[in-house]
Amino acid sequence: MEWQPDEQGLQQVLQLLKDSQSPNTVTQRAVQQKLEQLNQFPDFNNYLIFVLTRLKTEDEPTRSLSGLILKNNVKAHYQNFPSAVADFIKQECLNNIGDPSPLIRATIGILITTIASKGELQTWPELLPQLCNLLNSEDYNTCEGSFGALQKICEDSSELLDSDALNRPLNIMIPKFLQFFKHCSPKIRSHAIACVNQFIIGRAQALMDNIDTFIESLFALAADEDSEVRKNVCRALVMLLEVRIDRLIPHMHSIIQYMLQRTQDPDENVALEACEFWLTLAEQPICKEVLSGHLVQLIPILVNGMKYSEIDIILLKGDVEEDEAVPDSEQDIKPRFHKSRTVTLQHEGGEGEEGEDIEEDDDDDDDTLSDWNLRKCSAAALDVLANVFRDELLPHLLPLLKGLLFHLDWVIKESGILVLGAIAEGCMQGMVPYLPELIPHLIQCLCDKKALVRSIACWTLSRYAHWVVSQPPDSYLKPLMTELLKRILDSNKKVQEAACSAFATLEEEACTELVPYLSFILDTLVFAFGKYQHKNLLILYDAIGTLADSVGHHLNQPEYIQKLMPPLIAKWNELKDEDKDLFPLLECLSSVATALQSGFLPYCEPVYQRCVTLVQKTLAQAMMYNQHPDQYEAPDKDFMIVALDLLSGLAEGLGGHVEQLVARSNIMTLLFQCMQDTMPEVRQSSFALLGDLTKACFLHVKPCIAEFMPILGLNLNPEFISVCNNATWAIGEISMQMGAEMQPYVGMVLPHLVEIINRPNTPKTLLENTAITIGRLGFVCPQEVAPQLQNFIRPWCTSLRNIRDNEEKDSAFRGICVMIGVNPAGVVQDFIFFCDAVASWVNPKDDLRDMFYKILHGFKDQVGEENWQQFSEQFPPLLKERLSACYGV
Repeated sequence: MEWQPDEQGLQQVLQLLKDSQSPNTVTQRAVQQKLEQLNQFPDFNNYLIFVLTRLKTEDEPTRSLSGLILKNNVKAHYQNFPSAVADFIKQECLNNIGDPSPLIRATIGILITTIASKGELQTWPELLPQLCNLLNSEDYNTCEGSFGALQKICEDSSELLDSDALNRPLNIMIPKFLQFFKHCSPKIRSHAIACVNQFIIGRAQALMDNIDTFIESLFALAADEDSEVRKNVCRALVMLLEVRIDRLIPHMHSIIQYMLQRTQDPDENVALEACEFWLTLAEQPICKEVLSGHLVQLIPILVNGMKYSEIDIILLKGDVEEDEAVPDSEQDIKPRFHKSRTVTLQHEGGEGEEGEDIEEDDDDDDDTLSDWNLRKCSAAALDVLANVFRDELLPHLLPLLKGLLFHLDWVIKESGILVLGAIAEGCMQGMVPYLPELIPHLIQCLCDKKALVRSIACWTLSRYAHWVVSQPPDSYLKPLMTELLKRILDSNKKVQEAACSAFATLEEEACTELVPYLSFILDTLVFAFGKYQHKNLLILYDAIGTLADSVGHHLNQPEYIQKLMPPLIAKWNELKDEDKDLFPLLECLSSVATALQSGFLPYCEPVYQRCVTLVQKTLAQAMMYNQHPDQYEAPDKDFMIVALDLLSGLAEGLGGHVEQLVARSNIMTLLFQCMQDTMPEVRQSSFALLGDLTKACFLHVKPCIAEFMPILGLNLNPEFISVCNNATWAIGEISMQMGAEMQPYVGMVLPHLVEIINRPNTPKTLLENTAITIGRLGFVCPQEVAPQLQNFIRPWCTSLRNIRDNEEKDSAFRGICVMIGVNPAGVVQDFIFFCDAVASWVNPKDDLRDMFYKILHGFKDQVGEENWQQFSEQFPPLLKERLSACYGV
């Protein structure tokens, strides 16, 4: 007998569905309780599917809601459904996939794919064949409903469909979908392309076997009158460009012509998909060759796409000029991610380079429209193309730019400023002659009456900050800084945000050039503290932290400390331990503590205590969660990471003064736990702190060394680059403090270090730190390390030749010299590399210079004058000159 609902039960369910559409929160709560009760009855789900598929008398929203509640039940506890209930639901779905109502069809489709994705594709073998069969139905609704369901299944389960688990259904499905590219209904054509598109990136075999048919079918639809179809065609071509460019190359000219048209499609969704094509093409090696002839058409199209649309302006409240007093809504504030400390070395000719895993800056700064749109995509495309074509882009751009930048319509002028910012990186060389005229114009735009023009001018100026700083300060730096500081105090929140970000970039470029203006800068930033709403405060912290990083110890003046510290400490006291706003504030304080050094002493105690508490709380919560995951929530470990990083900042800034704080806390015990955390970022920050504490107060670290060293050895795994980097650095610092007592631990770390320094594609930062640590280990334990010399000397020398003279380089080279003394044969094969590394020193300390002198002359005497002459013939002229001048060889 087929299941039938009980009339009274059905009325109860209908009443519940009606109530759940009420806006009243009390009613909503009652509905939730009632749902939980009804879920105790196994056949409650039968009622829900019955309302969805059979109760045609009810209104569609109620029927659809019944299906959505059922979908949630399936998600939560499908495995507990009695098989009779599950079978009834499946059968009802397939029988009604062609319901006349589009809303009901879509709901049934969602329900089918939810059951399928619960791993039920295997236990519902008739699903795919039946849906594919239903595609042949004469009835449009049935065909469309089945396609809708198939498209959702393809989206959710593309990998499973292309596996042996289901007997490779794609071999039948893909050719079937391709037939429907010619269907008379645009909705069906669009579904068919969308289904096939799910399998491009994964290179499904069944699609690769039919790739030429697929591409021909796409070309046949190129001029389709339906915008959804055109959008899916563009999307397919963009993905094929990544996956099967070989198949597109013969048609590239016509594809580019087509995409040029589509990038100007009247439907913005189509234009956006098409615009992605240029972004993807720019990453392909053939970009230059296939695109250079089309730049003359493409550039004006991209530039045109960079104007705000009318919708954007409405969404951005482009007509609201003053909103500084309006509080931010919490959902506007994007979550911030803390970037853990990575220890890097200073390079010749420039500041310490950032680690190589740095994420790219966002190109355009319409954050309030965080959804990707044509303007952002066009700007991003112009940016990457500028990096491919460099100054070859300018002849196509400059004539346009003049007309844009001085246009009377603010929307057009604004887009011109964006264009100028987008090409800054790629076309910098070619732009230099125009900058003396353009920069003053942009500085003027900072005072424009339209907020959106002021904010984009901030961003574009920040992209040229490097050039501004390279000119005499009075020409551009001073006027730019003066105007940017006014913008930090703008009455429009978007402008405040853009100005703060731009100022942070300027600080990074200008560094100590800012020292003469510090008083003025601090007055502005501190004033902003009292003025800003929530979201911009978070960016202000960053600007203050960057200022501290940029001017360093110059900030350590009583008058500056007096200005800066009270507002920061007031915020610090205001925020609770659970408040995520602590992250940017802790990061900021970490930079400030490092810069102020002893000037931070009066503030260090409460800051130190709180950091230790944050670490302790997080560890405790993690422990509770691991023991009872059902009762406790997992902690947000960012609290612990940021706290560890601020402790590093304190140790670095306060040096020996941190000793009493460490003595009175259990930080070493906590550190032991953090170093073994499952989350790589926690370990990364722990090792940075371990290294900083080793430098600042080794007497507290030493008793733990026996326990800590094996953990450090385990983390010399280059899979996690930053963890490995910081562990390596910490081992080097520990060696310098331990001296000969390091001997028992050499065996647990040296083999890993030698392996890492010889690995291909190891990031530069990690190579440098590895070389320094090997040198330091060799300095304190030469007998243990020297026998390995020939296994690392060549990569060791090449990775350290570009490092500036500093303490770390000094200790590492002393180590190498001592090891060469123990095992001179280890260096003979690669002696030219050693010579080159020695020559990279600008002025070594006298005793180190003597060590170099002895080794060079020892080698020369050993091989004899004639052999030395032959050997030194291989030197590049500069090296020969330097060695003869400095060491007389």
